[in-house]
Amino acid sequence: MASSMRLGSAALRSSFRTPVRTSVSNGLRFYSSKTSSLKETFAAKIPGEVEKIKKLKKEYGNKVVGEVTLDQVYGGARGIKSLVWEGSVLDSEEGIRFRGKTIPECQELLPKAPGGQEPLPEGLFWLLLTGEVPTEQQVKDLSAEWAARSDLPKFVEELIDRCPNDLHPMAQFSVAVTALEHESSFSKAYAKGMHKSQYWEHTFEDSMDLIAKLPTIAARIYRNVYKDGKVAPVQKDKDYSYNLANQLGFADNKDFVELMRLYLTIHSDHEGGNVSAHTTHLVGSALSSAYLSLAAGLNGLAGPLHGLANQEVLKWLVEMKQAIGNDLSDEKIKEYLWSTLNSGRVVPGYGHAVLRKTDPRYVSQRDFALKHLPDDPMFKLVSQVYKIAPGVLTEHGKTKNPFPNVDAHSGVLLQYYGLTEQNFYTVLFGVSRALGVLPQLIIDRAVGAPIERPKSFSTAAYAKLVGAKL
Repeated sequence: MASSMRLGSAALRSSFRTPVRTSVSNGLRFYSSKTSSLKETFAAKIPGEVEKIKKLKKEYGNKVVGEVTLDQVYGGARGIKSLVWEGSVLDSEEGIRFRGKTIPECQELLPKAPGGQEPLPEGLFWLLLTGEVPTEQQVKDLSAEWAARSDLPKFVEELIDRCPNDLHPMAQFSVAVTALEHESSFSKAYAKGMHKSQYWEHTFEDSMDLIAKLPTIAARIYRNVYKDGKVAPVQKDKDYSYNLANQLGFADNKDFVELMRLYLTIHSDHEGGNVSAHTTHLVGSALSSAYLSLAAGLNGLAGPLHGLANQEVLKWLVEMKQAIGNDLSDEKIKEYLWSTLNSGRVVPGYGHAVLRKTDPRYVSQRDFALKHLPDDPMFKLVSQVYKIAPGVLTEHGKTKNPFPNVDAHSGVLLQYYGLTEQNFYTVLFGVSRALGVLPQLIIDRAVGAPIERPKSFSTAAYAKLVGAKL
């Protein structure tokens, strides 16, 4: 979306003037600011974006953008070009780009907290939704808005508190997000009847409310299951990551707060084809609210082939450390890697469905560790595996990408700062992933994206299609 795009009518412009006071009116919150709010910035871009899509479809609608093989059909639709995802594109060699910007570029360009070194996830959310890098004031305003929206309904608090402690944290997380459907602006407006042009506004409001509440939900689950059940209140003058760290009980360590800022930023979005992103988009295409859509995405994220992977990596590293002790020699590492492969298992955290080089998200976490915990024994182990594993996997010959992905590092960082409860790691991933999938849901409603409905065939029908006899 070009920054020069403007609203198509004076009426639309007037409905999104810069707010000048702190108040609540018709369920919408207004904050004193001389800069454009996120909602205003996005609203200004919608007409131009809709026209761009219409023109593209009109002039190139019959253009073939790819072909589908039977292997792709039976291989989980791997690599089939069929989704529209504005926020990020994943290149096999270059890694992820958020609105065209690499992770190092985002680390440099996105606003930071006073005295902080890592980008604020508020800034990435703004970038993903609008395509623009926000100002420090715009990010500060967004932090304040999320803090103002963060209170949980009493019944949701009670629902979380009544969950048995042995119910997996991700199941509790999904239950709480689903229950927030009761608060949905979109669902209430749809039931009353609203014009399609209003869909995005109510989806925006739901998304903002939902994102604002996720740290408190996550912290309440964590404190109930692993600690004393007491959750600190949101500090209205602090940023999103600080409040998450504080509610979890780790804000006394400023480096952990910085880690949360980095973690939430780099885990947020990874194209639209992964399970959590695609599921959120798919369910949203049926005009389900942001709450129901994200809850569906979280249920996909909970799977061991998706968000659970970082937990599996840490478990494997701990087992390796127990087996080899303090001997981190190349020979010992190589020996353990081969024992893992020869037992029929994969090396967790290595390989990726798309990437064919080291994941830039891994690199950003490695850089963080080199700066903050260079002498940690587990980080030294991770570094040795990084040195040896690509060669072993290449020799093994069954891995297309022998390099580490983001999951190979994140668990080690969390456990260093004392967040050792591995079953909770995917909840943190879920908080972050919401920042990536909800901007696209807002965009989908703004541009009038249709319900997703691909064509399916039976095996017999596919056989006939390719001329095979079974």
